[in-house]
Amino acid sequence: MFPALNTALPTELPIAGGGLRYAGCFLPSQQADSLLHALKSDVPWQQAEISLFGRKVLTPRLSCWMGDTDAVYRYSNTTFTPEPWLDCITALKRQLEASTGTPFNSVLLNYYRSGQDAMGWHSDDEPELGPQPVIASISLGGVRRFLLRNKGGGPSSAIELAHGSLLLMQGDTQKNYRHSLPRTTKPVDARINLTFRMIV
Repeated sequence: MFPALNTALPTELPIAGGGLRYAGCFLPSQQADSLLHALKSDVPWQQAEISLFGRKVLTPRLSCWMGDTDAVYRYSNTTFTPEPWLDCITALKRQLEASTGTPFNSVLLNYYRSGQDAMGWHSDDEPELGPQPVIASISLGGVRRFLLRNKGGGPSSAIELAHGSLLLMQGDTQKNYRHSLPRTTKPVDARINLTFRMIV
């Protein structure tokens, strides 16, 4: 079970209520390498268009919404209908469910092609995720900096998300915190992130 792994985050990421757990080597390196290679070629990647401050813009990354047929997701005034599961992602979903004790019916995949691809400050707090969503985030490829800050203000905290790592966000994390993946000018390999969730 996941609690038997490295469940304590570094002191840079204090959060009340144990809402975050991190396993830096959740996937064996061979599995992580194989999965990264398969996802780059097999996922139907798209550059989504979302509404931002009243205008349509392209997201600075490629993405794919995947899951059960009824796991429809609405974000930034855009409705996402899921692509069918790939076998390799179904296998990873079952592995996560067994390790965390949490069921998932969908996953958002993001492909950060370079350090210029990014994710702005946000919380995964859409109504269809429920009041205390469990988000299981798998990182593959280049190491990128994950930032977290309290919605009430204060400085942000950071953690470097390793290849094959799992970051589990649960409890009131989405209610009380925002997170982001900022741009970087440093050379960095492409990164794929899978955030498994349950649409209720």
